Amino acid sequence: MAYETEDHETQYCFPAINSSCIKGKRSRHEYNIMYVFVSLLSVWTVFLNLLVIISISHFKKLHTPTNQIILSLAVSDLLMGLAMPIEGTRLIETCWYFGDTFCGLYLLFIAVLLSTSLGNLVLIAIDRYVAVCHPLLYPQKITTTKTAISICLSWVCSSVCNTASVINNGYFDTSLRTDMCYGECSVIMGFAWRITDLLMSFIFPCFLIITSYLRIFHVVRQQVKVINSLMKGGKCVMEGSVRRKSESKAALTLGIIVTVYLLCWIPYYICSISVTSSTTINVLTWVVYTNSGLNPLIYALFYPWFKKTVKHILTLKIFQPASSRVNIFTEHQL
Repeated sequence: MAYETEDHETQYCFPAINSSCIKGKRSRHEYNIMYVFVSLLSVWTVFLNLLVIISISHFKKLHTPTNQIILSLAVSDLLMGLAMPIEGTRLIETCWYFGDTFCGLYLLFIAVLLSTSLGNLVLIAIDRYVAVCHPLLYPQKITTTKTAISICLSWVCSSVCNTASVINNGYFDTSLRTDMCYGECSVIMGFAWRITDLLMSFIFPCFLIITSYLRIFHVVRQQVKVINSLMKGGKCVMEGSVRRKSESKAALTLGIIVTVYLLCWIPYYICSISVTSSTTINVLTWVVYTNSGLNPLIYALFYPWFKKTVKHILTLKIFQPASSRVNIFTEHQL
């Protein structure tokens, strides 16, 4: 590790190589704090998303199209948590010791996870839009099979597009890139490519998500007014109205997940296309990674079923016979 020396001598990642990158100098105290933070964040993210994955996979009552997408999002977040120690080493040490090929594979892996997460949010927005705005068509339009196919296509398209980008930019062989020193593993793109990536990988998907939710919340307001007027008039609220209210609640919860995602990502994208210090970019990068550990917290706060499934998992009740068929919902609960 590149601890700060008393004589402040310049330290290199690979002293025997002339083109080696220079190590970043940090005090031992800074190293300890940063590595503890990365370790705790990684364990937190992996553990909570693993609980989400086990919950949705094990309990049959949770085998719904919406939860399939949440499961896919949890998988990408869990994999991001597993990648955090490598990312932490890269940013803290400011050196890459694992070779050019692994650098390219690592950058590809991270790019696929990040783009797939956004793709999952687009699918969630579409799912909630149909459920709230076209409830009668939902059972026919959104099925578990169609949702599974959509999720698979999202992962495949993300993998293909990002593989082409990584190969095109020469990340598998840094020796071909004169703008990088030896021991560096980072994404370096021209301004035009960054703008294109911003439009296609962020702005356009976010536009779809935001417009979908604006329409959803408009319809929700109208439905709430109708339900409230029926209740004030002393009329019985039919089961369909209760169901619509439940769908609206689910849309609100998933809308919070989307909002948190955007709040984590927007500052990073703004700074990435402007002249910003590397320290600021590194901090915002970890804000983005922190988002992977926030989603399960939102589930815990707004989904009573998640609290119940976690209790079953931690008390090992899931190993009991027929535990997968346990009714984890309360009356009128989604």
